[in-house]
Amino acid sequence: MKPFFITTAIDYTNGAPHIGHAYEKVLADVLARYQRLRGREVFFLTGVDQHGQKVQQSAEKAGVAPAEFVAGITEKFRALWTKLDISYDGWAATTDAAHKAAVQTLLQRLFDEGQLYKAAQKGFYSVRQEQFLTEKERGPDGTFGAEWGEVVELEEENYYFRLAEHRDWLLAYIDAHPGFITPDFRRAELRNAVEKLSGDLCVSRPKSRLAWGIEFPFDPEFVTYVWFDALVNYISFAPGFDPQSKAQNPEFAALWPALHVIGKDIMVPAHGVYWPIMLRAIGFSDEEMPALLVHGWWNISGEKMSKSVGNVVDPAALADQFGPAAVRYYLVADIATGQDADFSPERLIQRYNVDLANGFGNLLNRTLNMAQRYRGGALAPVAAPSEDVQTLRAENFNDAAVYREKFDAFKVHQALEAFAAIVTRANVFVDTSAPWKLAKDPTAAARLDEVLVALVESVHLAATLLLPILPDKAHAALAQLQLAPAPLDAPAVLTASHQLGAPEPLFPRLETPAAS
Repeated sequence: MKPFFITTAIDYTNGAPHIGHAYEKVLADVLARYQRLRGREVFFLTGVDQHGQKVQQSAEKAGVAPAEFVAGITEKFRALWTKLDISYDGWAATTDAAHKAAVQTLLQRLFDEGQLYKAAQKGFYSVRQEQFLTEKERGPDGTFGAEWGEVVELEEENYYFRLAEHRDWLLAYIDAHPGFITPDFRRAELRNAVEKLSGDLCVSRPKSRLAWGIEFPFDPEFVTYVWFDALVNYISFAPGFDPQSKAQNPEFAALWPALHVIGKDIMVPAHGVYWPIMLRAIGFSDEEMPALLVHGWWNISGEKMSKSVGNVVDPAALADQFGPAAVRYYLVADIATGQDADFSPERLIQRYNVDLANGFGNLLNRTLNMAQRYRGGALAPVAAPSEDVQTLRAENFNDAAVYREKFDAFKVHQALEAFAAIVTRANVFVDTSAPWKLAKDPTAAARLDEVLVALVESVHLAATLLLPILPDKAHAALAQLQLAPAPLDAPAVLTASHQLGAPEPLFPRLETPAAS
């Protein structure tokens, strides 16, 4: 099976991490852990984007060197990913010497092959987006919208990448490769943007106004445009990548192409336009193009989170208040991948309490407690289980199949619905089979055994399905069961006697914070 190479967009080190950063990393981590659970080799790359004019300005305002400024922000990101148990395999930092060398080598190659040229330009420049704007970016009233931030008029020479000459290829590629972008409705949005493509991409900034960047190898008076620099991280930090060669070595070829998990705001133009064209220009074939998984935003009451509005949610504080498990579960269970969602701490508490504390956690505890009380924790499988036990097993197996199907389609929230269905079914089975009554009836010993076994099998499967979402909690549940993860493509049936461990609560209920 080909290894699974998954990346997130690297985070811009011009401010502290927010809930959107956390969601993207948790989503990618959950997908990576699912693939590992399926027995697949995984390389998960994430990191930080450290160059650019905004960083330089922020560092100047703080009275420190840019390198010192980004180091402090980078540490905040890394500390958060540790707190949220993000299991990345590779860390990309665009100030890394190997990355700088790769960017410079690729720039030199493009220049030597005529893909870069120098030209003068006069126009309006967005400081926030670090790009020149065109008339298409003006609003009906002739002004540039607030999304562009400060806009200044500039006239300067720069180096340009021949983006427009690849326009027709990219349109044809999008039409021929529906799997290039998920969810599917984003394809029309991307195609419309490519159809409007007319100009080339400015890939340099004069050192006279921006010194914090990767220097051009053939013209040291210029540094690299931050997006050209940042996008290259997906290959520069991939094991085995050789920036000097179009024919990649087996180590890199075994991993590539990657799945890029990105937010909808950077699909156009960076990841959906610039990146595939850059790859093609340096020699990547159509079969070597990456795929894009485009997620939505977490909003507050339908409004995008913004520092200026003051509605940004700090994920580190959230994890400190409610616990990393509650945050991880909520972020992937309460949003449909690709869509927007409204963030709500009350909803976080509700999902945790209903699905985990009252659902899975309660099932785990009551199952183990009954097994210990009635059988000393020793299970004795029955050779010919009753019809209701056979039905329970079959329905659980069907839900495991749904779980796999939804995960393979990146629909994590729907995969978790299958997990919840197994838990709910088993909790109902406890009530209908009433083990406490069976324990009082000497003639019902075999029935009690099969009920306890069926419940343990259900908990076993549910704990396994929880592994990509909440690895620590799921492993703790499996440790209490004294079982390895269940198979996902075969019924999880106990066929031999088994000794269970002691129960220990894993999901204490969360209380709604008192109003201040």
